[in-house]
Amino acid sequence: MSGISLLPGSMRHRTLASFPALWSSIPCPRSELRLDLVLASGQSFRWREQSPAHWSGVLADQVWTLTQNEEHLYCTVYRGDKGRVGRPTREELKAVRQYFQLDVSLAPLYQHWSSVDPHFQEVAQKFKGVRLLQLDPIECLFSFICSSNNNIARITGMVERLCQTFGPRLIQLDDVTYHGFPSLQALAGPKVEAELRNLGLGYRARFVSASARAILEERGGLPWLQQLRKAPYEEAHKALCTLPGVGTKVTFSGTCGDPMLAGPKQCPGASKRPAYFGIQIPEPPKGPGSLKFTGGE
Repeated sequence: MSGISLLPGSMRHRTLASFPALWSSIPCPRSELRLDLVLASGQSFRWREQSPAHWSGVLADQVWTLTQNEEHLYCTVYRGDKGRVGRPTREELKAVRQYFQLDVSLAPLYQHWSSVDPHFQEVAQKFKGVRLLQLDPIECLFSFICSSNNNIARITGMVERLCQTFGPRLIQLDDVTYHGFPSLQALAGPKVEAELRNLGLGYRARFVSASARAILEERGGLPWLQQLRKAPYEEAHKALCTLPGVGTKVTFSGTCGDPMLAGPKQCPGASKRPAYFGIQIPEPPKGPGSLKFTGGE
């Protein structure tokens, strides 16, 4: 489709019904992805349901709105001053597919986990389409440092204030201004800790600032984080735990290893009890391997 230079309402949150020409679709049944469960489950803290069943947030340094029906995922992107108004390109949609890891089919995983865990077999019927996000490693790490002794509502507020203060401004839609996630350099400044305390991060402010500095000054910067995705699980887990404020809960949450390490890893103990994607579900039997809710106590 050709670009549209000045489309009325282009600086507002779109809905599929309002501007269908600006949306692209990806074949994806609800059994493979439930936006309402995944985006509110405490993996990412940057998505809001701005209109019924329409979720808006930042993905790959761009602002998106996503919605779905029974068979398709629909996506629209807001480019701001970076380019024309138009439906997402194939390359932009690739970022969406990677974010939701849509090349991984849930059906055989659900089938296997149900076969080895009666509790999962029961709750899986109510929670179809829950999958692990492949988050940007910086966003994932520092969001989950904020999750220490916290809950989703408070973490969401902390992450939003963090982005508004230190992240690049992307675009304003209606009365909402979207920012990208701050860089390591932005979080490593000498006054960052004090500013984060003023933003309500409390003791977590020190860990955010110290971890950013440690990654930049002692571990080689962003490439160090990125290469952990390809490292063996135990090695990546051990490396992350060397960072200030990062412990077992931050690195071993959600689907047996945080979303920063999302990929084809075998989680310890996965054959005994499957992980439950960090979403709050009915209480499983007590004992080793029982569910721990991602995002705070």
